[in-house]
Amino acid sequence: MLTEREQMLINEIKDWEQSLFSYESNDLILAYEKYLDRAFSLLPLETQKEFFSVLDTWLFHLHALIQGSEFQHQAKGRIISAGLMFQEDIGEIGDLKGLSIDQLQYIAQQQMTRHRFYSFVQGGLSGTGSPLLLGTDIPAIAIINLRVVQLIAMAYGNEVNNPFEMMTSLKVFHAATLPARMQGDGWVQLMNEWQSTNEHYFYDGEEEITDIQWIEQPLKQILKAVTILLFKNKRLQGIPLVSMAIGAGMNYQLTKRVTDFAHKYYQMRYLLEKSCGNMSSPKI
Repeated sequence: MLTEREQMLINEIKDWEQSLFSYESNDLILAYEKYLDRAFSLLPLETQKEFFSVLDTWLFHLHALIQGSEFQHQAKGRIISAGLMFQEDIGEIGDLKGLSIDQLQYIAQQQMTRHRFYSFVQGGLSGTGSPLLLGTDIPAIAIINLRVVQLIAMAYGNEVNNPFEMMTSLKVFHAATLPARMQGDGWVQLMNEWQSTNEHYFYDGEEEITDIQWIEQPLKQILKAVTILLFKNKRLQGIPLVSMAIGAGMNYQLTKRVTDFAHKYYQMRYLLEKSCGNMSSPKI
């Protein structure tokens, strides 16, 4: 049974879910979308498939690199230690499912706040216009956001080292970085995929992640880099404050969007599992 507080959170998430579908694109966005579709349609089908296959492979390797890193193992240890503050028998990530929703939210919020700050600082540094920092901006922001999705998943008791949770975290990252007009469909796909799977270890869904809709986000990052280059010479006391503000602001907003989306997804999973009296996939 859900508590009054937990039912209230479910209702809040459902209201947020409805807001995803109420988003209306303006004429400029629709024209941009048509232009992007037309540009990609000029490429041979095999070239398109190969392009997105390379992107998927890059994300898979990046995910595995983050997951196996010492920084991630240390962060996992900190999450378990945070759980021990509330319950003495927390020994592994799965044990966190025994905590209350407010306790789990507190642990997740720590990770969200920390990575929003990392994103802000990284964006500000790339905003200096340094060729090295600007050139590594896209991989760096991808690492920050992939990493925080993994950590939010762990904060809600989900290990990301099995095939199902690995693919799910990648798809959460994908859906969270889709254009706002398409996030509703991404949310529904995630929830349907989870609810239709009884065994949450092996993954038997679609393994393709990126697509033509998702490519809009990397293009925004490239546009940001161009804007930074245009403004990097406008300095105040020798500091390119305008370009740094652009870099920091855009990266912060991206990570805020990713963390909000991922947090609501893993919150909803926890609450629906609890409403069924177990930690398996509910049918609703």
